[in-house]
Amino acid sequence: MNTPLDLRALLLDPANNGAYFFDHNDRESLLEAATEAGLHAAPIDFGGCAGKHDALARIAAALRFPEWFGGNWDALADCLGDLSWLPEGGLLLSFDDAWDWRERDGEDFATLLDICGEAAQGWTRERRPFWVVIPLAPERLARLSADDEAD
Repeated sequence: MNTPLDLRALLLDPANNGAYFFDHNDRESLLEAATEAGLHAAPIDFGGCAGKHDALARIAAALRFPEWFGGNWDALADCLGDLSWLPEGGLLLSFDDAWDWRERDGEDFATLLDICGEAAQGWTRERRPFWVVIPLAPERLARLSADDEAD
């Protein structure tokens, strides 16, 4: 017998914090579940992203970073580790349309995911949900799986 997944409970459990690739067909239901669970859901469109500084600006705008945000990786880590200007509940970031930027600038994309992973670990210790999700088309998910198996 299959038990239905309680997506809200999954999202609220800080033990699950992290950055995840998932099927873009599930994006709307994930954002809806996050909102229903009381998380601050912030979609960030990376379509046409021109590089690191553009990506940082998009994240800063979506999360309404404070004026002291310095527009670099260290400042991003500081802001994601603080979030005091956001409501008390957890956070779910959806990095929409990020595949092309990832393909063009894999090193910066990897750095972004590392920073998000470190923030997720910090929020896990604080018992606050923190999710980064990257919706991808099923064929791109399959490509990632194939790449992981080759490594």
